[in-house]
Amino acid sequence: MSLKLSAPTTIIFLISLVAAIISLLTRYGGMSFGLESFHWALLAYLILAAGTLFKGV
Repeated sequence: MSLKLSAPTTIIFLISLVAAIISLLTRYGGMSFGLESFHWALLAYLILAAGTLFKGV
């Protein structure tokens, strides 16, 4: 089985980067954005993984 991966677009990368920064602010900055820091980190990873797995995303 061949799994063709593609680089995520710039917008997908930036969205995942913002989610990762929110995760860090939630964990270490004492800020609250509605979710736990783990959930923000998971969201950032899933967005980046989707951008890599699906071409054109």
